Amino acid sequence: MSTAIQTESDINLRDAVTSQLDWQPEVDASGIGVAAQDGVVTLTGYIDSYAGKLAAERGVKRVRGVRAVANDLQVRLKIARTDTDIAQDVARALQMSSPVPSGVQAAVHHGSVTLTGTVAWVFQRASAENIVRHVKGVREVVNRTTVTPQPPLRDVQKRIVKALHRNADVDSHRIHVAVAGTTAILSGAVSTWFQREAAERAAASAPGIGHVDNRIAVQPPADPDIETEIC
Repeated sequence: MSTAIQTESDINLRDAVTSQLDWQPEVDASGIGVAAQDGVVTLTGYIDSYAGKLAAERGVKRVRGVRAVANDLQVRLKIARTDTDIAQDVARALQMSSPVPSGVQAAVHHGSVTLTGTVAWVFQRASAENIVRHVKGVREVVNRTTVTPQPPLRDVQKRIVKALHRNADVDSHRIHVAVAGTTAILSGAVSTWFQREAAERAAASAPGIGHVDNRIAVQPPADPDIETEIC
């Protein structure tokens, strides 16, 4: 991106994102390049783990003023590992995780892990992916597990609303919740991507919910002071 077309707001956002990445101990930001334009942040360069790549993306989404992230980071391992070694560690990690049912399976090809199987809860699907992404040598996780939930309770919409109100990370007053079958539909607006994802996680934890249709818009204040949500 040419600096000639960057506005002062773009430069401030880029600097804020860079500071946020430097702040995060789980991210080695030494090989990361940051560009920003009109609220869209692009990450380029290299990082030493897949977990670090995703942590960098989460960090960017905490910065006020970010509307979207293009994560073009490439995982470059410090020590190469064989697919067999990775597969053994992945199988062991899934087996030791109590939230993940035994029906979840993994296949490894050139460091890319594909998860398959069936789970009853959205959080089980997310837990399997979260566990695998921390295994050394993993370059990518493709989550193809299927959620087949039990029928939702009649008051599940009210439960989700209450969960959002309890969540200190979410401005719940601007969020609307609807339930259609086993799908929770979220709409409205929040000021950061972090709040959007926190709302989605809260809805996904409701009993009987198999999918969250997150339509929440990220609408930063008109002239925000660029700052981050640290937690």
